[in-house]
Amino acid sequence: MQRPPKVTAISWLDKVNDKVPELKKVNRDSPEFAKWHRDTRVALENIFADQPERVTDFTRVFFSPFGISTGTPESEFQRAYVSGLEEASAILQSMIEEIQVYWGEDDTPDSLPTRSPEMLPFTNEVFVIHGSDHGTKNTVARFLENLGLEPIILHEQPDEGRTIIEKFEEYAKTSYAIALLTPDDVGGKNENELHSRARQNVILELGYFLGKLGRNRVCALVKGQVEIPSDYSGALYIPFDETDGWKMKLVGELKSSGFEVDANRAFD
Repeated sequence: MQRPPKVTAISWLDKVNDKVPELKKVNRDSPEFAKWHRDTRVALENIFADQPERVTDFTRVFFSPFGISTGTPESEFQRAYVSGLEEASAILQSMIEEIQVYWGEDDTPDSLPTRSPEMLPFTNEVFVIHGSDHGTKNTVARFLENLGLEPIILHEQPDEGRTIIEKFEEYAKTSYAIALLTPDDVGGKNENELHSRARQNVILELGYFLGKLGRNRVCALVKGQVEIPSDYSGALYIPFDETDGWKMKLVGELKSSGFEVDANRAFD
């Protein structure tokens, strides 16, 4: 995917940013806000095709309060909503100024690099890569369902006479993937250097999705002292801890990738 011309990028951002004052007058659950949020994310994905962190800056803005309870007043929700709009507007304005100052006039589609990961239609489906730890797999799958997302677990899908790789390729057409690196196997350079490892299919599928979707749409949940693939060392991953801290971290990653998920449902 390529960047649009400088003047077009500024026009798109001005258009969505100009809608913020009117959005402050409507409810946070309104269709107007939902449409604006999606329109803005799509615009940023096209404008900053080679800089996905710019999209992350926007999608990490929260429009709901943290730590709510049944007694939280509606005014607190509205305050957080307006505060989120103001923060988002400030970020958009900063991006406009960045383009004005740092983009050259020759930043046209023909002069800029394309993005290598495949851009698939955005859905609410999340592929869950797993090994033999079915307890962890089920925990993550049910958590995704609580968030309103659809976990795709390969062995739960119909075979329809296909080979394993054919079936995998068919159901791998998702917008996001979560790899569960659980200590299912043991391996090493020799019998004196053995370490806990994830199953080989997990490593294969993790690499497949990293190339297909890009690192910003793939998340690794690591359980216990499991060996991290050498080519993936240094990349961020989420420890699968027993205190459920991984849930809020995963919500943050999903939101930064464009999913409309409610953090308050993390512990339902």
